[in-house]
Amino acid sequence: MHLLSCVSRGAARRLLARHGSPSAALDAGSAGWAALLGPDEAAKLAQPTVDLDRLVQRTQTWLERGERRSILLVGDADYPAPLLNIADPPLMLYLDGRRDLLQQRCVAVVGSRRPSPQGDDNARHFARGLGQAGFCVVSGLALGIDGAAHEAALDTPGGTIAVLGTGLDKIYPLEHADLARQVARRGLLLSEYFIGTPPMGPNFPRRNRIIAGLSEGCLVVEAAMKSGSLITARQASEAGREVFAVPGSIHSPQSRGCHHLLKQGACLVQELEDLLAELPAGGLPRTSPLSLGIDEDGAAVVAPAPSAPVEPPDHPLLRAIGHDTVSLEQLSQRSGWPQDELNATLLDLELEGHVARLPGSLFQRRRQA
Repeated sequence: MHLLSCVSRGAARRLLARHGSPSAALDAGSAGWAALLGPDEAAKLAQPTVDLDRLVQRTQTWLERGERRSILLVGDADYPAPLLNIADPPLMLYLDGRRDLLQQRCVAVVGSRRPSPQGDDNARHFARGLGQAGFCVVSGLALGIDGAAHEAALDTPGGTIAVLGTGLDKIYPLEHADLARQVARRGLLLSEYFIGTPPMGPNFPRRNRIIAGLSEGCLVVEAAMKSGSLITARQASEAGREVFAVPGSIHSPQSRGCHHLLKQGACLVQELEDLLAELPAGGLPRTSPLSLGIDEDGAAVVAPAPSAPVEPPDHPLLRAIGHDTVSLEQLSQRSGWPQDELNATLLDLELEGHVARLPGSLFQRRRQA
């Protein structure tokens, strides 16, 4: 499976769907890849540029140092069914802890990295209540709301799952190293990233789709308008999950993201019963592993979750990009935006499908269907 990392996730899914397993896909050789891969990806698969021996050895060492460490593949019988219904299910998951938690009903609890004291209390209250009701609380091990939710749910019947944006041997943030050890002992640490993967900015919003996909609903406790929590909420909504938000003071910047979600139709939550009453009766529908379809070339592929067509917004950054590729420096000069705001907004536009990030820190508008 590590070798399939040499190609895009879409290409790897096509290979797995056609051939059934990583070993069969690799054994098919160039003749079996021709209809599924372009020449560049076929060349990467034939002559990988990554040090596979080192990667495999590092992974094996990590597995041997923990009794409850394992790897879960997309075709395995206990692969969590809810993840198969998102547009980009992870092909491989590294696990450390209670693998059985992946079969429980889950709810995501996310929010600000710098919550107010009341926000911290609210996160603990709802996470503990969800756990006592038998729901597994899923979050991202970040500072603030994430950490409070994990801590409150650890010793409840539901337990907790922490989804990392790094390899499981590279805990981030370092302040949560002890919490990560507790989650590994009593809950579950999970990541799609190879052992040894350090913290990298783009990986964290990408991992949020797993938090959203595992869960029947996503509760946002506190969030500013420029917030990774809103990305998770959007991904949850796109995957057909319920989105919940806790209201706050109209004067608090940490409440504006939640109020924005409420304006967009999120369920307002004041009491635990508000949340429990809106979750799907009996949980999400179960699907069999590797729900397959046939593409225009006759190849079997994993069917992605349907999504509504995206209308291009009249956004000032899209106008600044124009219809050519631009660098971050050029875009900063054209727009006059500060770097932190520019990066955050570009990430939102990228996740919404309006902007493509190209090699060399270049950006380009995406053509709408």
